[in-house]
Amino acid sequence: MTFNHHQRKTMLASLKEFRLVRQIALATMTTLAALSIAHAAPPAAPTVIGPLPFNSTPGAGLTRDYPQLATEPYFDLKLVGYTEEEFFVQGFATRYETPALARGVALSTGHPYKTRIVVHRPVDPAKFNGIVLVEWDNVTSGYGIDLHWEYSREYLTREGYVHVRVQAQRVGVHQARSGLKEWSPTRYASLDLTAGGTILDDSLSYDVFSQVVVALKGFGQSQLLGNLRPKAFLAVGQSQSASRLTLYYNSIQPIHKVVDGFLLQVSGGPFRTDINAPLIQVLSENEVQTGGYANRRQPDSGTYRRWEVAGAAHVDYWWVMYRQALAVRDGLTPPSLACQPEPASHVPLRYVLNAGYHHLARWVLRNEQPPRAPDLVTTSLSPVVLARDENGIALGGIRQPEVEAPTATNMGIQINMTPGCPGNYGMHIPFSEAKLSQLYPTERSYERAVTQSVRRNVRDGFLLKEDGEEIIQRARNSTVGTGRPVMIH
Repeated sequence: MTFNHHQRKTMLASLKEFRLVRQIALATMTTLAALSIAHAAPPAAPTVIGPLPFNSTPGAGLTRDYPQLATEPYFDLKLVGYTEEEFFVQGFATRYETPALARGVALSTGHPYKTRIVVHRPVDPAKFNGIVLVEWDNVTSGYGIDLHWEYSREYLTREGYVHVRVQAQRVGVHQARSGLKEWSPTRYASLDLTAGGTILDDSLSYDVFSQVVVALKGFGQSQLLGNLRPKAFLAVGQSQSASRLTLYYNSIQPIHKVVDGFLLQVSGGPFRTDINAPLIQVLSENEVQTGGYANRRQPDSGTYRRWEVAGAAHVDYWWVMYRQALAVRDGLTPPSLACQPEPASHVPLRYVLNAGYHHLARWVLRNEQPPRAPDLVTTSLSPVVLARDENGIALGGIRQPEVEAPTATNMGIQINMTPGCPGNYGMHIPFSEAKLSQLYPTERSYERAVTQSVRRNVRDGFLLKEDGEEIIQRARNSTVGTGRPVMIH
């Protein structure tokens, strides 16, 4: 069959049109496929395995067939009506790119993973207050640490919270010697957060974290929370994990929307202002002065609060002592305080964190706005210098009894410290006995100063009443003002 010039011209035009339409269709299908990943519904719940038995006593024997950094025996869970259970969770995760202050971009999906979580929950459902704290484990030390649990375990168990620690990053699983796989091959050999060694940038961690939250919400579908009925899920993280949760908040929360509120400690930001999930950020002197936060303070808003704590360091003495016991027991690298002058501020962060959990829960459940805190006072922003009183104690910020009724100079920074000491521990310089006698000539004078500070903090919302009573009782039992030696200030 032959075609004339006009017929051939018409057929060529039709063929070009067909090819163009096909290219557009293919491009549209590709775009829609990408959009279907990027705008996917919350992830399906992963498979849950457990609870896993404790097959050896923590710290004893060679097999380490127990949860790494298990709570007992250093904190008696049975005494407070709690249980600690370890589970494996496994599934298929999506890789996400997390652009700064922008919605996350799904890169690929279907990547297998398996990790561990630990659940601390009340045995009696009547004790549960309805709030689940989901903590992103910090892996700076080469192993996962649940700092929020370690800081606030007394308060969380007193008030009936559920706490869940999530190992979302590969360092906590795959790090040589200290990661779970090598720390206890007997227990953790099957874990993997790298999709068989093909993904080494933690881009799976965000979806893994979301999937754990989804699993926790699956009432009647898993063993994670038994018959407890949660009201809200709050994500928490400290330092390195607070930085990870910043990316999660800005990029993943708008997509998955499985977390109700966030509390980030001593790191994080800046945060998007169009995310409909409340967030409280707790900072120490260390971040404000040496971490550059004084020059990039984000103003409080309808979804954001920033609390700066005078005298506090990135980590405090009380947490370091507890972590040291666990690390030594489990053959992990413990923190060192062998420095001069004394490192590690004695201003406790736990009380402010406790108030933060309390206010965040009310913010989420009742839309009750938390208090606004004053900033630490600066005398210079280039370089950043904090204003200090005659004792070297920072001015402004949240002022706990340790800085309002001081028995020592506590700072979040370090001055003339032994080289090589942890720079983010701050420092603690006890007052002399003569100075203590001058400040507090009687036992009652010290107790009165502490009580006044407690009452101010309770009134302002930065200290809970029960914690305040504990602080007053400690002052009442102290030897400050008695003329007898004061062992720990």
